[in-house]
Amino acid sequence: MDPRQVELALRKQKLQLRAEAQRADITQRLAGIDGALDRVDALRDHLAWAKDKVPVLSVALLVVLAARPRLTLRLAKRAWVGWLLLRQARGGRLSALLPTAVPLLRGLLALLRRRLERSAGSGSAPPRRRRTS
Repeated sequence: MDPRQVELALRKQKLQLRAEAQRADITQRLAGIDGALDRVDALRDHLAWAKDKVPVLSVALLVVLAARPRLTLRLAKRAWVGWLLLRQARGGRLSALLPTAVPLLRGLLALLRRRLERSAGSGSAPPRRRRTS
């Protein structure tokens, strides 16, 4: 056999062994990421489903808003505060506005609560007691 062919065969074998070691190393390093990628794919599938069902979800939201305005307002308040806290934790531009936004938001929510109680007071339902913690 020609010495050049033997040299090329040995070089090919070394490259194949090196590629196999690299594949094993990458597989080992990416093993922990597989679960996270599965969760991201599931979230993307859920968001795609919600995007396809926007009219149905909007009607459901309006029904809940009409049937349970206090619940809707309470959930909206919690979502808003959660969003503000998330933005602050990330160091977003709104983090400087948070000390100002919270009292304004509380005042707005108190005004909305008073109006809802006033409109609910005109109905036949008894007034709701406040919880004490």
